Amino acid sequence: MSCAISMRRAGMDVDLAEIDPNWKIYGAGITITGPTLRALKTLGVLDQVKAQGATWNGAYLFTRSGQRIQELDIPPISADLPATGGIMRPVLHKILSDRTLALGVNVRLGTTVESVSQLPDGVDVTLSDGHRARYDLMVSSDGISSTMRERIFPEAPRPKFTGQMIYRIVAERPRGFDRTHFYMGDDTKLGFNPVSSTHMYMFLLEHRPDNRWVDIEEQPRRLYDLMAGWGGIVPEVRETVLTTNAHTINYRPLEAILMPKPWYRGRVVLIGDAAHATTPHLASGAGMAIEDGIVLAEELARSDSVDAGLARFMDRRFARGKLVVENSLRLGEIEMNHGSPQEHTRIMVDSMTQLRQPA
Repeated sequence: MSCAISMRRAGMDVDLAEIDPNWKIYGAGITITGPTLRALKTLGVLDQVKAQGATWNGAYLFTRSGQRIQELDIPPISADLPATGGIMRPVLHKILSDRTLALGVNVRLGTTVESVSQLPDGVDVTLSDGHRARYDLMVSSDGISSTMRERIFPEAPRPKFTGQMIYRIVAERPRGFDRTHFYMGDDTKLGFNPVSSTHMYMFLLEHRPDNRWVDIEEQPRRLYDLMAGWGGIVPEVRETVLTTNAHTINYRPLEAILMPKPWYRGRVVLIGDAAHATTPHLASGAGMAIEDGIVLAEELARSDSVDAGLARFMDRRFARGKLVVENSLRLGEIEMNHGSPQEHTRIMVDSMTQLRQPA
């Protein structure tokens, strides 16, 4: 959607094919870093995100028992932006989809790509609903399990499990909760972020090297057990895991992939998780995808050919994508292996400092 919005604003005609006939997204919360807030401002939706989500400055770091050990200062990128934000994914999805439709993107729901034929100066695409057309460029943003990546880049690496599973749950904000809270265990990390004026989401990272799946009906009890012994505001939320908030649990393995450059072949280009899926340690996965869409549209608009635009897109995006994937994986390794808290903090600070630079 971010790519379609940016292309329409640059005067390009855009068809968007979406496989879900209901155009929905799962209901977890999402953290929005300063660079992503900047990108959302570029898309023209920052005011809606601020109104329907939450924004704040700073974070608190706690021990497992709930003792506050550090206050992290997270200054905003510029005076017209908050430092950090949070929102429910379905709310952000609605904001972006409304913007997509308002700009005249031709959205085709419940359909996907049936066939792709590369041409010297374009691509011939047939969709599963029978629609067939020739395009100057096809942009594939079909996620970490991208079928288009397998089709266009059969030699590409496959996503790898990192050794961590993540649980997310939504709960009401307790009194006085106004910023990120991080709790550090021996090999487990837990945190809270606001997502609206009334609610927050919690994440818990569990070290599970065998990648054994926990069935849906078992997830509330498993999360409840994992939350035992934590201090701070954790016990208050734990009491809701088996009852009122059990239906909000989102559980999945953390996987990652970094495509070697270039992320395009002929007139098909991969963006977002299809090219550089990361773990949530830097809260930059969705933000990187949003930036990809904006930068791709910018470089196509300012180049005299699609090929030149794609080359310039890669010049701007590869090192940034590599930074996010590799540093996120390193943070996870430190958490799983009882590594140095000082190294963890240094990587976090260094990464966020670099990501504050223009995309």
